[in-house]
Amino acid sequence: MTEPHSRQQHIERLPRDLLRAPLDYLLADHLRQRVLCVLCEQIADASRLNPETAGEVLAYITRDMALHVIDEEEDFFPILRRRSAPDDDIETVLEQLSGQHAEDEVLANRIVAGLEAATQTPDQPVPDDLAEDLRAFARSERAHLALENATIMPLARLRLTRKDISELAARMAARRGILLEP
Repeated sequence: MTEPHSRQQHIERLPRDLLRAPLDYLLADHLRQRVLCVLCEQIADASRLNPETAGEVLAYITRDMALHVIDEEEDFFPILRRRSAPDDDIETVLEQLSGQHAEDEVLANRIVAGLEAATQTPDQPVPDDLAEDLRAFARSERAHLALENATIMPLARLRLTRKDISELAARMAARRGILLEP
């Protein structure tokens, strides 16, 4: 049997209509981020840079991941803070996730710069510092996703109202230049 890490994977686009269910959209994007982690590790472990894989990672980090973090930091987390009960004790987790977003942004910026430089000479080995950053980013993202999926998403399904979901959907869609028809 082929290991998932050894076969070529791609980050699939999400259907626009999924934005109508923003929690499902965020979860689906978390699955895409897991594929991103695999691609980062493939680049780090390869003897030579695959420009197609590098391009896919660059596109996802600079476009989709940036939007995802804004979705969470500007809309999702604040709504969840407002709706959570005091005994949910969610603030510590949200602060931890926001801190991870900031740490991952630093790594992501180094990865983007490193991949952009490496794609200029794809016949060369991936620089060791870039490979280390790619592996660290993948580890950090997996831990982040596990925490979000296990704690934040189930709580959101309990606490967010239909109006909250509708507003979150509209803001996420607008951020992507999409108008959701009623």
